[in-house]
Amino acid sequence: MSDESVTLDLEGDVATATIERPDVRNALTGDVSEGLIDAVDAVEGSDARCLVIEGSEGDFCAGGDVNMMVEGLTGDVTPDEKERTITQYTHRSIARVARCPIPTIAKVDGAAFGAGGSLTLACDLVLASDDARISFGFRQVGLALDSGASALLPRVVGMHVAKELAYTGEVVEADRAEDLGLFNRVYPVDEFDERVREFAERIAAGPTTALKTTKHLLDRNVGRSLEAAMDAEAAAQAGVLETDDHREGAEAFIEGREPEFTGE
Repeated sequence: MSDESVTLDLEGDVATATIERPDVRNALTGDVSEGLIDAVDAVEGSDARCLVIEGSEGDFCAGGDVNMMVEGLTGDVTPDEKERTITQYTHRSIARVARCPIPTIAKVDGAAFGAGGSLTLACDLVLASDDARISFGFRQVGLALDSGASALLPRVVGMHVAKELAYTGEVVEADRAEDLGLFNRVYPVDEFDERVREFAERIAAGPTTALKTTKHLLDRNVGRSLEAAMDAEAAAQAGVLETDDHREGAEAFIEGREPEFTGE
């Protein structure tokens, strides 16, 4: 994937998908959405143990496909066609990122607005520069929440704050976004690339099967009873106990050293 709207770099255990549409501030156009789906498909078939998603040239992702919105205003696109386009492209790409089995990191510099904000929520972790800003301001263009935000945003910030952000369309600066839990970490812009790389490598060096299983459990157990969650954990743990990484972790613990996980 070298000449498309999303490029994929596989370096060691970390894969990086970069949205390459700075001309539209890396908006989730149809080609970008397809590129993200292709990137996650490729990563899932690789040896990568962590996926980083970033935007190019100063923005993460400034929202949905504005050209489609403009076409809709002229009457050239019917409501049914709009719904199909949203479902086929934007929603599929957000869902594909959310369902990526390995840990995912949104690397946010500049704007993460609208559907771009939803894309950050679809990732497991969000690392931001101090120049980053995030907004779920669908109201600014007269639209309701979209791109999974109505499901994902309350899980991160709670229902009252989710409604505040949706109703006001507030552009949330990096420090406040970190306080709200929208950003896991905020780094100085001049250290941003290095710090994200270090963080991603730390995640990728973990016990891959155990982290995949942990991700699956966290995603699926929201809303379950404690008993149902523990039953799911017991069933999942049985498989993790058979991995080489578990053996290495247990032996390292006994021997008082740092484990060296291989992902097996």
